[in-house]
Amino acid sequence: MTAHRALARTLDSESLSGRVGSNRVRLVVAAGFVSLVVPVLGPAQDGGANRTWDGRPDLNGIWQAIGTAHWNLEDHPAAPGHPDLGAIGAIPPGQGVVLGGPIPYLDAAREQREQNFETRMTNDPEAKCFLPGVPRATYLPYPFQIVQGDRKIMIVYGFAEANRTIHMDKENPESPPLDSWMGRSHGRWDGDTLVVDVEGFNGEAWLDRAGNFASSSLKVRERYTPFGRNAILYEATIEDPTVFSRPWTIRLPLYRRLEENARVLEFKCVEFAEDLVYGHLRREPTR
Repeated sequence: MTAHRALARTLDSESLSGRVGSNRVRLVVAAGFVSLVVPVLGPAQDGGANRTWDGRPDLNGIWQAIGTAHWNLEDHPAAPGHPDLGAIGAIPPGQGVVLGGPIPYLDAAREQREQNFETRMTNDPEAKCFLPGVPRATYLPYPFQIVQGDRKIMIVYGFAEANRTIHMDKENPESPPLDSWMGRSHGRWDGDTLVVDVEGFNGEAWLDRAGNFASSSLKVRERYTPFGRNAILYEATIEDPTVFSRPWTIRLPLYRRLEENARVLEFKCVEFAEDLVYGHLRREPTR
């Protein structure tokens, strides 16, 4: 309990002094309003994974996916990108993270996916600095931070200042008040696995840079299972009967960032997307 109070005082002082980036302050302080889950120092009995005071796995920290899922969730060869960028803009080859074969698109939806790929340079929501959605936010090539409380778990992502709250204290999950890019998340523990159900999406987000997508009917069930101190097995089951013939699942590892100064830096990308999004509104010079 002493450690609990000390950590709470530290969070309060940082929030008041403004020494931390504004986005992180909001999330950390919000987590401080619930009972913070203070990790127990020393290894647990499941291969070294840390645990919190109440015996739950400790997911606090900064994590990052390593791989090519953000390019394409499925197996893919190397391919050209924007011709002006040479190899820098090319698509690297990668192994897929979809379990059990290709994504089970309905015929019309597969045609839409192919159209998305052809127009990805201008239509990918990531290029426009829109919020990435779930699960895409997890495997973008940037770190993200988990702030774990016993009633709320918050995740802050660097890209486009995205963040989300996982509500752990709702026995009867509430329907989303409105559709959004990141949806509404409700979580529970299944043994040592954090299970998160997410719905209430606006249907605008893509799943990767290859044009894989879902509609506003999307429902996602995430599973975060720690193995050891520094890795989490991440799974997301995707269900959308208007786009896919059946639910399907992706699986990939997340790794803890181990640098002493590891942190999530805000990638405020709007200014880099202004010409792409609003360039057609630019006033032509008069003679």
